[in-house]
Amino acid sequence: MATLMTPNVDFHSSWLEAAVEFDGVHRDGGGGEDWSLDDLRDPLHFERFVDELLVAALPESPRKPGYVTCTYLWIVEADVVLGSLAIRHELNDFLLNEGGHIGYSVRPSARRQGHAAQALNDALPMAHDLGISQVLVTCDEDNAGSRATIEKNGGVYEDSRKGKRRYWINNR
Repeated sequence: MATLMTPNVDFHSSWLEAAVEFDGVHRDGGGGEDWSLDDLRDPLHFERFVDELLVAALPESPRKPGYVTCTYLWIVEADVVLGSLAIRHELNDFLLNEGGHIGYSVRPSARRQGHAAQALNDALPMAHDLGISQVLVTCDEDNAGSRATIEKNGGVYEDSRKGKRRYWINNR
């Protein structure tokens, strides 16, 4: 069974294998937008990348404009990275309309096996501990798998904005 784990350099090769599967497609909840896959093949760069993900959860950490405090986690089964998940501690305008509190991605070879639903379920208590009692989760209008994942976890559809379906999960 897959679990949520703090990013760790020990998963370097598996993380790279997962990243290659995404074939350049954006990984929601993955972080590291400023890092190229080529750079992350280098263990020292990967270590800095992991450190950057960990520091993002600290409220006092400096961040780029438009970014909020965020806890990054990896979806891992045994020693295989299956995906990533991010818990954004607060909402800015972009996150309120399009991104939500929690974003996640599962590598293509591990989809349709319940990993996203389990990861979202496991992230909700963490979000609660961060003081998030109403969790916003969004998905693309045409992403039936993500829609099912969110609804399975109690998501109640509110509306759609800019091609994103917006769901609220009561997390009390």
